[in-house]
Amino acid sequence: MYLNYYGLKEPPFSITPDPRFVFLSERHRDALAHLLYGIGQGGGGGFVQLTGEVGTGKTTLCRLLLEQLPEDTRVALVLNPKLSPLELLETICEELKIDLTGRRGSLKGLVDGLNAYLLDAYAQGLRVVLIIDEAQNLSIEALEQVRLLTNLETPTQKLLQIILLGQPELRELLSREDLRQLSQRITARYHLTPLSTDETDSYVRHRLQVAGCNRMPFTRLALRRMHEHAEGVPRLLNVIADRALMAGYAKNLTQIGEREVDAAAAEALASSKRRPKIRISAIAAAIVAAMALSIALWPERQTAAPEPISEESEDSVDRGRSDVDLMAVMAEAHDTYPSAWAHLLGLWMIRSEQLDATTAARCASQPVPGIYCLRGGGSLTKLETLRRPVILRLSNDGVDTWAVLTGISNQHARLLISGQNYTVGRHELERSWLGEFYALWKAPVFLSSNLKRGDVGPEVEWLHGKLKARGLLRELPPQPAYYDESTVAAVRSLQASHGLVPDGIVGPETLFALTSDESGPRLARRPPPSVTAAEGG
Repeated sequence: MYLNYYGLKEPPFSITPDPRFVFLSERHRDALAHLLYGIGQGGGGGFVQLTGEVGTGKTTLCRLLLEQLPEDTRVALVLNPKLSPLELLETICEELKIDLTGRRGSLKGLVDGLNAYLLDAYAQGLRVVLIIDEAQNLSIEALEQVRLLTNLETPTQKLLQIILLGQPELRELLSREDLRQLSQRITARYHLTPLSTDETDSYVRHRLQVAGCNRMPFTRLALRRMHEHAEGVPRLLNVIADRALMAGYAKNLTQIGEREVDAAAAEALASSKRRPKIRISAIAAAIVAAMALSIALWPERQTAAPEPISEESEDSVDRGRSDVDLMAVMAEAHDTYPSAWAHLLGLWMIRSEQLDATTAARCASQPVPGIYCLRGGGSLTKLETLRRPVILRLSNDGVDTWAVLTGISNQHARLLISGQNYTVGRHELERSWLGEFYALWKAPVFLSSNLKRGDVGPEVEWLHGKLKARGLLRELPPQPAYYDESTVAAVRSLQASHGLVPDGIVGPETLFALTSDESGPRLARRPPPSVTAAEGG
């Protein structure tokens, strides 16, 4: 009802999970990083415990974790843990697609089948992870059975990593004296806290922007009151904000103040007390189904984009169309700025359901989890070394044209404009280009855009792996991963080779450069010439 009134394209505060609306606070990013770090290290076979109040984002983290897991990981996800030990083991085996013929009804048979599966996975270099949602609902007997699963091991390594997700009651449960053996095996504990006042402001703005809103309908006092009523819990924020927008629409308000928020909160919180709490496990089940559907649909593209660009020789840039008059092409071009983003998203095979062109065009640092955006500047020589298609802003007599650079050589460049490929002279392009570019890339969701000397943790471990793969580090430093002088020197070498300011700090452009050797579309070009000028950071 209120969508058109507030300039929205879709409901901004639906409680239905949608990856485009995901907002990660620092606490969420840190929790996800620790989960991925534990799994990446094999976890030592212990337990990881993640707790949080209802609605603080445990299911969101569970979904993001599933999306970010390495390809060599197999997962058993238990969404309804109100099971007997026997039923729990059967569920785990079914999740891992273990043949249960002749094993059902027998604890020993199920454990033997699971052990054989884990040994086979270990021989293939695979990790196996068990994730139990709503783990506070596990019985004492089921928890003891889960503990016994950590005894499945080789002489050198545990075979199963277990992650327990639950409400704060899980912490109380695991503190019981009769569960001390299990508690002693927990290698990492993390508790999600509600959003701060500033994070609430950012959360509401983020969801409104994704929904297409260009003007904030809530006053600052309204946002503060919203935080006070919801106590920073995202799910309650959604309910209150939705009802406040409805009230504002009914009163023909362009600005929604604290009075409307107070009334919306009184209604929302009262109704939430009347209704049973929404089970996160039900939402997680919907998420898993949606993930399966998105995987099935993945090969389809969101636009009629050209074929993915692969690494090619200089001749491939020069083949095809003869040089055209770039000014004439620009005069006839009808591509808008979002249209150029649609072409770039198509090259990356990113569907509009995951990230639409309008949202991408805002170029937030991480518009959706795992996809990053960069607005940078420099020269064509610099873009050659970065090796990825980018959006260029061209100008002719003050009129802008948006083009996607898909190929580059010493003499020519290949541009995608209004859905057509053109080969133009490199010097002509340089005369029309304003030096501004926009780029996308994919990387782990937990990365920050400013890694520097003294930092520690999963982000630095990821950085070390990328630098070693490029031959810039002779060996991986000891754990825990630490951004030391050798890391600074390696980062500076990388930056110099890409025409970036060699300051030893991993900013957005350096992150972009670090991922340029991974899968995804590449510029058609010849090997880059040596770079002599340092540009950007």
